[in-house]
Amino acid sequence: MKKLLLFLIILCLAASCKPKQNMIYMSNNNFQQEVSQARYEGLHIQEGDVLEIIVTALDELAVKPFNKTTMQRTGEESGTGGSMRLGDNEYQVTSDGYISFPVLGNVYCIGMTKQQLKAQLDDRLKQYLTEPVLSIRLVNFNISVLGEVASPGQKTSPTEKINIFQALALAGDMKDSANRTNVKLIRYSEESGKDVTYNLDISEAAIVNSPYYYLQQNDIVYVEPDRNKQISANSTNPNRGLLLQLASVALAVSTIIIALSR
Repeated sequence: MKKLLLFLIILCLAASCKPKQNMIYMSNNNFQQEVSQARYEGLHIQEGDVLEIIVTALDELAVKPFNKTTMQRTGEESGTGGSMRLGDNEYQVTSDGYISFPVLGNVYCIGMTKQQLKAQLDDRLKQYLTEPVLSIRLVNFNISVLGEVASPGQKTSPTEKINIFQALALAGDMKDSANRTNVKLIRYSEESGKDVTYNLDISEAAIVNSPYYYLQQNDIVYVEPDRNKQISANSTNPNRGLLLQLASVALAVSTIIIALSR
């Protein structure tokens, strides 16, 4: 009977000391195969984006009217409700989805990729220039990372191609109390005209095949706390969970000592 009691107590102790599951990112046997299938489809231009567009051509004099210098734009033109200072050759996408381009006038670009906008501008510029060359860069690629990360807040990515793990790295990585199996991605949908939430399990390597593995500008990543953190946060004492665990261990040890002393 004593041996059975001792066995049950040891089993309870082992269960209480069980390590947290799903702590490893992309943990399955097909890691290399899954990662090799990841695809980047490029960003889509959104309202409020600031695009740097530079036009070059063989005739430097002819190309000058198609590049602009620093100017002050009103909030009415930019669609933001306030003034914005734009740099050389920078254009902000209005709420109607246009940029005001020199000579060409208003150019609709919302929802396009940079390659699509480049092709459209290239076709129109060929009416004025011989072999024009364009470069387009998104200046304000911002994302927000919230929840159980070391440094939550809005982050500016130095590159337009950024995946969910790179975004977490900008925020200092997840805390141990993060729920890695249910990370929420909030993205604005042009089709529905509202934010849509997607649930991502980054503990599985299959995450790289998700259409939401690569982020778009203005995405919001929310890392929710795990169950233990939620229980702790809902209690009066934030250390209640730890205290209960220590109390249970102490009780078990005391029981073992009493049982062995009989």
